[in-house]
Amino acid sequence: MYYALTLLGTAALGGLVMAGIRFSGAPRPPTWLAMVHGLLAAAGMTLLINAALTVGVPRLAQAGLVVLVLAAIGGAAMHLLYHARQLPLPKPLVIAHALGAVIGFSMLIVSALR
Repeated sequence: MYYALTLLGTAALGGLVMAGIRFSGAPRPPTWLAMVHGLLAAAGMTLLINAALTVGVPRLAQAGLVVLVLAAIGGAAMHLLYHARQLPLPKPLVIAHALGAVIGFSMLIVSALR
């Protein structure tokens, strides 16, 4: 679970950078940054899913994973519907994605610290 948190934390830092880019006036962050962000988040979630299915994780971590999956769906939708089409990312969708990711990641951190 700690490796998953490391990957997800790194993805979160990239997410903060991308949100800063979007809210500073750019229509969207660089594609390479969005791809690395998604890859790190997917790798972290894969590790977490593996842990949940093999050794088990606490219920709070399971709930955090569900929230992160929902945030990932929002991130994939942002990429496919806007970023890949060279359209500006909708700020409300960016905020919703970020809130979901922060809530899910926070749940994982609290679970890991218990």
